[in-house]
Amino acid sequence: MGFTLDKVVPWGRSYDEYVNMFDLAEAELALRILGCGDGPAAFNSELSQRGGKVVSIDPVYAFDSNQIRGRIAETYETVMKQMHKNHGDYVWSDISSVEQLGHIRMSAMETFLADYEAGKQAGRYIAGELPWLPFASRQFDIALSSHFLFLYSAHLSLEFHVQALQEMLRVSQEVRVFPLLTLNGDKSLHLHSVIKHFLNNGFDVEIKQVLYEFQRGGNEMLVIKPV
Repeated sequence: MGFTLDKVVPWGRSYDEYVNMFDLAEAELALRILGCGDGPAAFNSELSQRGGKVVSIDPVYAFDSNQIRGRIAETYETVMKQMHKNHGDYVWSDISSVEQLGHIRMSAMETFLADYEAGKQAGRYIAGELPWLPFASRQFDIALSSHFLFLYSAHLSLEFHVQALQEMLRVSQEVRVFPLLTLNGDKSLHLHSVIKHFLNNGFDVEIKQVLYEFQRGGNEMLVIKPV
């Protein structure tokens, strides 16, 4: 059956994972970046420390750090059990074991938690959610969606995906989405229709292979931008 979750859960990736998942070049890291559904990822914290300009939006930011820590603790055991159960669906090269994965994920989320309250006051963490974004048109250069769109295709409709991507394109010059697989490792059934919609509406659409692969076969991102 593969990996399953009954709802979207807070689960954070590291700065290096973001750079590799989204194939972010050094010059791109200096641009205005929006992370949609970042949750407790370390990317905002570490990029901000490096002088970057990044804003993250997620419904979990409506909670304080202690509440988010509690949500992470609840999520951790569920995800670890699923990882042990579906061990063969993942590539254990850069990450060698489920235990190391747990350490990497918790380290990234602790980095987020240490930065969260200050980052929220600075306007880097904003409570909100797709498909509506509280930003001006073209406020950002790049909008990213990590492990939300397409991954949760069983939970989110095609219409939601189209609306969310249209909104991300309203507030940015370019959208990148990773991965293109669902939780159980299949290619999202929404992908073909999403690509067709944006091609028909005058956008440049590309599936780009990236160096990052943890979910087996999950080494592609979708890039959408105006022609």
